[in-house]
Amino acid sequence: MLLLTIETTCDETAAAVISDQLEVLSSVVASQDAIHKRFGGVVPEIASRAHVERILPVIDEALRKADVRLADLSAVAVAHTPGLAGSLLVGLTAAKALCVAGGLPLLAVNHLQAHIYACRLASGRDVFPCVGLVVSGGHSNLYRCEGPTDFTPIGGTIDDAAGEAFDKVASLLGLPYPGGPSLERVARAGNPHKYRFPRPLLDDETRLDFSFSGLKTAVRYQVVGTGKRDAQPMGNAPPHSRQTQKPLPESEVADIAASFQEAVVECLVSKAELALRKTGYRTLCVGGGVAANSRFRAQLQASAQANGYELHIPPLNLCTDNAVMGAIAIERMRAGLFEDLSLDIRPGPERTARPGR
Repeated sequence: MLLLTIETTCDETAAAVISDQLEVLSSVVASQDAIHKRFGGVVPEIASRAHVERILPVIDEALRKADVRLADLSAVAVAHTPGLAGSLLVGLTAAKALCVAGGLPLLAVNHLQAHIYACRLASGRDVFPCVGLVVSGGHSNLYRCEGPTDFTPIGGTIDDAAGEAFDKVASLLGLPYPGGPSLERVARAGNPHKYRFPRPLLDDETRLDFSFSGLKTAVRYQVVGTGKRDAQPMGNAPPHSRQTQKPLPESEVADIAASFQEAVVECLVSKAELALRKTGYRTLCVGGGVAANSRFRAQLQASAQANGYELHIPPLNLCTDNAVMGAIAIERMRAGLFEDLSLDIRPGPERTARPGR
């Protein structure tokens, strides 16, 4: 059986063809980085319009690369939650149209659960049960994953996501878009112990939640001082809106970036360890764009070795948004969990109770 998967949750238009044996026949991703660069971040309306322009060519290319036709498919899967509303609508509408045209069943994909399932794809074997940690631009979530169709949220951010904090601090430091990778590159030359930025909720073992807003504010105060309204020139901002404060020396930028990154990584790794202790699981699966960060990966590996748990992190191309991880829909197909054409988008974050606190 062959499955077409579609991903349009944010600013990547992606499609893939995958067999029921988890063989990837094709994978196509159209990035919008160049479009949003001038704004220093993703503009939802522009993202949705770009999806409209790219969705059919991307799907067509995925089918051609896999050398299959619509009639060869067994089902169509689409990410319908969470994400940007306009972006999600484009993918869901395309998926429904293909299902009607081809007489195919429809499968729903939870974008965050798919990030965790990327670990299953990369490992080539079963990784469940496990604790799942998704860290991206819009999400920082912990899950108890009893099986590939059984995910329970047990923690998450109470304000900013880790990736969002990376991007905003990068902008504050005048680093180019996309901010997360730029900050990581600069941080390699910095001293991660130069500044002791706060680690919110780190010592609270009653909660599996994250908070990065205060950390972000602490970095801002380090850059511009307390009580000041304007930051230094922001490299991503339009010229007319840039401030006139003198930029920091490169060495200072590197030290701040490295110290900030160290604080975020310590929070993420520590809460993942706490989730493992609370659930009793011995396997941790980590996904999302921030999982591509080399310092984060290194600290996770050190933690796994020190604490004796099994760690799975996908390769870099499966950390950022893609349609291959939509292969989680194969598990839903096997379980008979199909959708009808009334399936709707759910843009917001999951609000399920968190029993693992």
